[in-house]
Amino acid sequence: MYLVQQVGGSWRGTWFKTKKLTPAPPWWSRPGHCHTGPHVVVQKSRQKGAHNNKQVTKGRKKERSSCQAVLDRFDQQYGEELGDLWASARAVLLQPPSWQYGVMLNRFSAVTDITQALQSQGFFTLLPQTNDSALLCNGSSTVSESKYQRGKDTLLPPHYISMCPPDDCRARPQPDSSFHALGQDPRSEPSLGSPRPSLQCYIHPCPLRFPSPAHRPGQLKQYYLLNAASLLPVLALQVRDGEKVLDLCSAPGGKALAIMQSAIPALLCCNELDPHRRNWLAKTLESFLPHPLNSSVIVSAQDGRSFGQTQAGLYDKVLVDAPCSNDRSWLYSCNSQQGEQRLQGRARLPALQAQLLRSALSAVRPGGTVVYSTCTLSSFENYAVVETVLKDFPEAEPDDLWEEIAVPLSNHFAFSSHPGHGQTPHKSTVSSYHRRLGVLVVPQPGKTWGPMFLSRIRRRK
Repeated sequence: MYLVQQVGGSWRGTWFKTKKLTPAPPWWSRPGHCHTGPHVVVQKSRQKGAHNNKQVTKGRKKERSSCQAVLDRFDQQYGEELGDLWASARAVLLQPPSWQYGVMLNRFSAVTDITQALQSQGFFTLLPQTNDSALLCNGSSTVSESKYQRGKDTLLPPHYISMCPPDDCRARPQPDSSFHALGQDPRSEPSLGSPRPSLQCYIHPCPLRFPSPAHRPGQLKQYYLLNAASLLPVLALQVRDGEKVLDLCSAPGGKALAIMQSAIPALLCCNELDPHRRNWLAKTLESFLPHPLNSSVIVSAQDGRSFGQTQAGLYDKVLVDAPCSNDRSWLYSCNSQQGEQRLQGRARLPALQAQLLRSALSAVRPGGTVVYSTCTLSSFENYAVVETVLKDFPEAEPDDLWEEIAVPLSNHFAFSSHPGHGQTPHKSTVSSYHRRLGVLVVPQPGKTWGPMFLSRIRRRK
């Protein structure tokens, strides 16, 4: 992999080899950023033709003890903010075997066998498919040049349609901090038809988990395991072909992969300040994205709070999946001391989150879009952060995601749109202003996805 750094007034490049590193994030980083969840027992199968000689089993893992200090704090805060919703959410969070899992297919790899295995186990697609998108699931995709040509067809629902970029598209931004393009050996890739991008995720109503994809030398991984709620910020971002996109807090890379499944951006800058998490991010991208994308997907090492100054107005879309008090992982802190340390630093998170959101709004062009997301139920890190930044940023305007995201997907996710409501509100019970601040996915029995908060903000022209 090639690392480029600015030293004084010149640029210097160095080749280096990525290593397998266990991420060691700073105090504000959240382990399990993309909600891969606990591993489950995967048993050997003697059934002929079983996928990868394995079968999906119910989510079971050695019992983990919750951190009492964290649970007490959650009880105090979320009991007030969520009312009756907290009791059922609490029960889900304290029962990891009940958690559901999603399987996001990789359109850059042949997925016919994966699709068949998922369907045979009772998995179904989260998002609507067209006849063309069925080709992607039942056949092979390609990375030919034709995939990068503009076209009229789309595989996404109507409100996620990819549009052609304007002819006066701005020049590609030059990084002001260290970055490296994806260093990757050529991979064997399918060479059949060239369908349009389609974000396809399979889910199951029961807590079943597909086996983790194995590393196969010379081949891209076929799917990515995640909490399906993690895809909602990407859907809200509505990335279109030819746009320049910034993933401001990108590690470990699940949402960046989802962006590449959804559209063909001219540039996707995946930023991560922490070196351990950045190495993790790079390895994730290398495992799922083909060599021809090296020129359009870069990994940046800049402090996310400075993008607004160094790359002002250069991006069409910015995703701020901010560091937060990850409720799922924090609840199972290794020990009470670690839990106490996290809770002590929790009060500093909203200030950092607001700085990142302000930076994103400065980095996006006038008329562009920013999506802010977290994986916590905390209103202090969600609604309050958005409201604070909006007061300081008069040219920013929030969008109402209720009709676009919550209503169409309410069969799969439990949504709330304002803290303090003891039940998921109907359209008439919440003011338009509070609905525009964002929507919250609250884990519930049978819909154990989340927590996930998302808010979309447009910068006025």
